[in-house]
Amino acid sequence: MLARKPDIDAVQYAPGFELRDDRAPFDPDQIFPRNSGERINLMIHFHRAEIARMASWRDRIDRTTNWAITVVAASLSFSFSSYGVSHVTLIACMIVVLFLLVIEARRYRFFDVFRCRVRTLERNYYAGLMSANLRPDDRWLERLGEDLRNPTFKLRLSDALKRRLRRNYIWLLLIVLLAWALKVSLAATASSADRDVFLTRVFDAASVGVIHGHFVVALVSVFYTSLCVFSSVPGRPIDHLPLGGVNV
Repeated sequence: MLARKPDIDAVQYAPGFELRDDRAPFDPDQIFPRNSGERINLMIHFHRAEIARMASWRDRIDRTTNWAITVVAASLSFSFSSYGVSHVTLIACMIVVLFLLVIEARRYRFFDVFRCRVRTLERNYYAGLMSANLRPDDRWLERLGEDLRNPTFKLRLSDALKRRLRRNYIWLLLIVLLAWALKVSLAATASSADRDVFLTRVFDAASVGVIHGHFVVALVSVFYTSLCVFSSVPGRPIDHLPLGGVNV
């Protein structure tokens, strides 16, 4: 039989037992790098760690975009699968895509925090090693240390919403808008061929329960007009992004 391990609590509080603190005092010389080789090794590992964090949040951004694409594709397939399917499905799709946009903008702000650290290292440290004529920023290491002590968002939520809306979501929402207009138009065309009666039928087909079609069309128009105006208004300049077009 295996011998039973002694009870730690019983041993600790046994008569004459003294608990020793073997923890060594903090010694900066044993922790911080002492030569250039250790400093370079530290920079390499720090860069790899920040790349991993950035890639993790980038993966979360891609998942949200994939969900938005899936929702749009499923809504289009279901809406046009049968004549009797209501256009409300597409209106609900607009709301879901907008909700996913807000989630992705929040994730994008976290991604931007680690992207900023990686770009700071690449622009001032690695680029300086590979280009003899490049002069790095004098305070880049100090700013990096301050950001590690007190991490802060570099992007406002409104700026993150604009960037994700311009990149992906405006196109998804425009596809849903065209599908919704086509769905309502097909329902009105099947009811009447006269132009005057057709417009009346369009508003009737756009109705949602007791809500009249005029109000629904106006609401959708205001929604998309607001998105276009919001995305076109320039935001605060983003000075930490790299020069060129390789931006997420």
